[in-house]
Amino acid sequence: MIDKVVASAAEAVKDIPDGASLAVGGFGLCGIPVALIDALHQQGTKDLETVSNNCGVDDWGLGILLKDGRIRRTVSSYVGENKEFARQYLSGELEVVLTPQGTLAEKLRAGGAGIPAFYTAAGVGTQVSEGGLPQKYDAGGNIALASSPKEVRTFNGADYVLEESLTPDFGLVHAWKGDRHGNLVFHATAMNFNPLCATAGRITIAEVEELVEPGELDPEHIHVPGIFVQRVVLAPDGEKRIEKRTVSLKETASPQAGAGA
Repeated sequence: MIDKVVASAAEAVKDIPDGASLAVGGFGLCGIPVALIDALHQQGTKDLETVSNNCGVDDWGLGILLKDGRIRRTVSSYVGENKEFARQYLSGELEVVLTPQGTLAEKLRAGGAGIPAFYTAAGVGTQVSEGGLPQKYDAGGNIALASSPKEVRTFNGADYVLEESLTPDFGLVHAWKGDRHGNLVFHATAMNFNPLCATAGRITIAEVEELVEPGELDPEHIHVPGIFVQRVVLAPDGEKRIEKRTVSLKETASPQAGAGA
């Protein structure tokens, strides 16, 4: 078996060229490949197309690439936490392909499974299927590029829209554990889009919090087999952020009223 471990995140991403397409794991700020994104940012790679559920926040995750104008096009589902994203989209600097979340997940899963396209009911009767969704504006706020209509077919009396799968040039993912052969295990909700991006990418790079030797992972608990992963890099000390921290105020018991006559 091939030892797929590379010495650093910088080495892992050094051959990602300008203009590459990337499937990037994570949901919000949970399970995002911070070390790989940072290395790509430091490398200066630009004109990227990203496929991710969202595009980070203003100063974290894919948001750091976006802030410096390194992303030209993104295929995403939820983009509401990034003001710079909204600014670039509305000013005509960024092309955005908004995609229903379940459809986005299936487009990646299908790509990894070798399925070129599939039919889904999501978006039928809306601009998702009929076309006209603004993908890029010009500097004057006019629609410069809109989505095209998609094929709709009827099965058993119901309409379904044809969606094409996604197979980006690279997949960047974050895993809890990985071995030298590229087998990956994700922790709890950090699994999210990571397995889908790992299988869809033509070349997949995984950063792992813990690197183990082959045979140490229980085969029944492996989420992504090593056949889908080309590079593994140890990234044990990455910062983990929370998008919105919500805490409840501890109720303070009011003083007991004294007994009165």
